[in-house]
Amino acid sequence: MTERPATSRALVLDAPRVLDLRELTVPAPTPDTALLAVEACGLCGTDHELFTGALPLPTPLVPGHETVGTLLEVGDAAAEAWGVAAGDRVAVECFRSCRDCDPCRSGAYRRCDSNGLRTAYGLSPLANGPGLTGGWAEHHWLAPDSMVLPVPEVLDPVDATLFNPVGAGIRWGAELPATGPGDVVAVLGPGIRGLASAAAAKEAGADVVMVTGHGPNDHPRLEAARDFGADLVVDVAEQDPVAALRAATGRRGASVVVDVTANAPAALGQAVGIADVDARVVLAGTRNSDETPGFHPDHVVFKELRLLGALGVDAPAYRRALDLLASDRWPFRKVARRVEPLEGAADLLATMAGEGDGPPPVHAVLVP
Repeated sequence: MTERPATSRALVLDAPRVLDLRELTVPAPTPDTALLAVEACGLCGTDHELFTGALPLPTPLVPGHETVGTLLEVGDAAAEAWGVAAGDRVAVECFRSCRDCDPCRSGAYRRCDSNGLRTAYGLSPLANGPGLTGGWAEHHWLAPDSMVLPVPEVLDPVDATLFNPVGAGIRWGAELPATGPGDVVAVLGPGIRGLASAAAAKEAGADVVMVTGHGPNDHPRLEAARDFGADLVVDVAEQDPVAALRAATGRRGASVVVDVTANAPAALGQAVGIADVDARVVLAGTRNSDETPGFHPDHVVFKELRLLGALGVDAPAYRRALDLLASDRWPFRKVARRVEPLEGAADLLATMAGEGDGPPPVHAVLVP
């Protein structure tokens, strides 16, 4: 086993768009903590919002909340509590759980009274702990109230970072809306979480799945969506999704709508517009805006819609995601991907957000 180093390289976000690669002290694990050697960390829209300041959190901090690595050292109490040992490859749940408060006992540990977003890995400032609490680093400290998930041997670390977006698809596309046979599902947003939501809806037995995107940059993703269970793909910049769905199915709308768009104020109105009466509408995308063009609250009333907010994922969905990835039933490992070292983070984030030329990758990963 590799010896614990004195310091670890880590990307520190000091201010919006200011990333500094520096050496941070590696803490020695105590009986109830552990130290992870980071092998890969996936990136998502939240990382870009954090990077640009659209998600205003206290800094400095080490970002990265889709982390996979090998346990370098594990305290005895932590090993017993988590069911792991040094040398195990694990995925890290970014939310921590005290396991005692009402939200934790109910399974909604992302709203833990003692933790929540305040201590979430990749979102918590350096001042809140030993510093190495994000995946954009060579090492990651794990607190006593952490949750880790064993990674199947057939998955390499980069592929395993898909546990987060695929887990999101399972929770948002199947579990929250209770998707099942007979459902017509509309997924708004063809990113990796949208593709995962489509696959999860099909796994749950949905009759028809439609995936929507917006503009030329989404066209490669919409084509990819067909490999993830989409029966119909629509560019809403060119075609009315309600009319397209009606023409394809004869239905007035979707019985399940899953909105995974980011920074798309008009998507809420589109989601409600696509929904059939008595539909379940999962809202997982954040707007960063008070504007909701095209959204009419009366439509929620008259259609008797159920709006379901989705904050993150949970450990059971992550476990199902790792099993699904290991099964290789869906071509997640073949999506357009870009892998960069820590030094390439800023450019990768810009590309993901469409700030460069050409379509952004569906899956982005940093490897320290």
